[in-house]
Order: sequence, then structure tokens, then C-alpha cells
Amino acid sequence: MGEEHAVAAETGPMRYSVVELAPVAPGGTRTAALRRALAAAVEAEQLGYDRIWYAEHHHTVGYASADPVPLIAAAVGRTDRIRVGSGAVLLNHHSAFTVTERFMMLQSMAPGRVDLGLGRSSAGPVVDQALRRDRGSRPVDDFPAQVQEVLGHVHRAFPQGHRFATLDLTRAVDGVPEVWLLGSSVASARLAARLGIGYVFGAHIDPATTQAALDQYRAGFVGTPFGSGAPRAILALHLAAADDEDLAHRLTWPARALRAGGRDRPIPTVAQAAAELGSDERARPSSIRGAVIPPQVAGTAEALREQLEPLVRALGVTEVMVQDMINDEELRSRSREIVAKVLGSIDAPAS
Repeated sequence: MGEEHAVAAETGPMRYSVVELAPVAPGGTRTAALRRALAAAVEAEQLGYDRIWYAEHHHTVGYASADPVPLIAAAVGRTDRIRVGSGAVLLNHHSAFTVTERFMMLQSMAPGRVDLGLGRSSAGPVVDQALRRDRGSRPVDDFPAQVQEVLGHVHRAFPQGHRFATLDLTRAVDGVPEVWLLGSSVASARLAARLGIGYVFGAHIDPATTQAALDQYRAGFVGTPFGSGAPRAILALHLAAADDEDLAHRLTWPARALRAGGRDRPIPTVAQAAAELGSDERARPSSIRGAVIPPQVAGTAEALREQLEPLVRALGVTEVMVQDMINDEELRSRSREIVAKVLGSIDAPAS
């Protein structure tokens, strides 16, 4: 599906975005977590973030964002400029038609501001089965075909004679959502390149693959009507910032404790994480060293700029998407403010 278009270089100022997980604090409620997640959209717009995406996590204690669509709908009503989307819709749990139909509704509510980020992930065998409508057959790994089907619906790109060619989810809708692919592997980069859509690489998930995946994405990119015609890559990082180095580093501890614990629970506070982690885990570096990206990156404004500017230039990315796991509202707001100032002061490289 789609025709080839010339690939042009993307230039301009560095963009910065945030993916919101709606973390649940110890002793807190999902209601409070969702309220904070919506307040984050207003704050992000005020801080100049280009977009805020909401995650999809099923049957978890630690995250309240089980479905990004209601949060997107609520967030667009509270904001005016910022793009709002999914980071990501887990397409292996949904039909392409349903996903497209829901995002066309969102597009109608906020024309020109909706992003449809697509990904895949398992929620565990029991939850995966509970999410399936057909439990009489084995699940099929057809993610690439599902992504293509979404694009077929969004852009009415099914060939003549296709059984879905007569379906029109775009009727009376002003424009279409931007479709992005989220991944952390070379395979996902190649898929995004082949389809000609934007790609978000999760460097916090597999830091060692970052360069190879982005190289493969650009090398294999084919311009299609499904994207801008040029490769658009976003680098997703777990970032924490504070006014002193020690506090910034400690803000990475909740994420480390959550991973080390290996169980679903509310996102720990910094104090809880400090009590749970061993000295080696607490001391593990949170600074980018050369081409080595740690799972969590932290620092003051000056330290982060020294780390991030050469990184984005080396990788050729023009947008960074921020993730964090900070339950303290004041510390989280200050962290995102510092990150915005740092990234906003960096000139984006030509990609």
C-alpha cells in the first residue's frame, strides 16, 4: 500500500515531549493518579512540550493508565496547543478497525492535535487471554499486518477489491491522526521504515540497540503517503532532573526498585527505594558516558545539557520523549521544567 516519495532531511529546533504513565503512589488511589496525569498535560503545554502521550498498561497496581483513549479525550479538552496521543496502543490486544475508529473520534474532537502511537506488549498469559475475544485458537503474531491495516483505514489505502476497501472511517473527519510506531528493536525500526511512518525508539528499554535501530530506520526508510515523506525519529529516554546532582540521581531509584522487585505494586517513593536497593544498585551510574546510555539518565540542567547535546547530535534525532517515575508532584514538576529548558536550548541536528 502506498507510493514512494522523495526523502528530505528534517531540520529545526529540538522538540521535546513526554509519555505519561499515571503512576499510582503508595497509599494513593487511581483517581488521584489520573488527575495528576491530566494535570501533566496542562503543565506540559505551559512548559513548551510538543506532545504528551498516555500509556496502556493492563491490570497493573503501579499504573492507572489502562486505556489511553479516555485520557486523550480529557486532555484535549484541558489544553489548546499540545499534541495528545497514545504511547502506545498495544495493537496485539485490539482490532485495527476499533483502534482507528476510536482515534478518528479523537481527531474529530481535536483536529490536527492527535497522535496514534502503536506498539505491542504482553500483560502476562492470563491477562492476555482475558483481553482476547477469540479464545478458541492460538494467538497469532501478526503485528506488522495489523499496523498496515490501521494505516489502510486511516488513509483509505486498501487496494480495490480488498474486503475493507469500502469502509470509510475518515468520512466527515477533519484530517487524520499522525501514526507512529514505538519499539526497542531493529525489527521495529525496519517496519517503521518500510511503512514510511515516524518511529519512537525506547532507549530506556534497550539502550545498547539505540544506534543500530535508528541507523536501520533511516537507511531503510521509504517515503509513503502514510507519513511526512521523510524519516522522523524520536528518542525516548527515562530522564530525571533536579537542582543538585545527588537529588537528581536519587530520583532514578524508584524505577530501579520497581525493576529489581520484579512484582507489580505502587511506584515506590525515593525513601522506599533507598531502603530496598543495595548500595551497588543505588550507585549505578545515571549519566551518559560516550555512547553508553543507562536505563535512567539524571542530572542538573548543566549536566544534562552536557550529556544530551552530543547524544542527540550523534544519533541525529530532532525530538526527545521523556519518561519518569516520580510520585512527588513538586519534584516531578521541577524535573520536567528543567528537562524542558535543557532540551529547548539545544539546536536539533539535521536528520
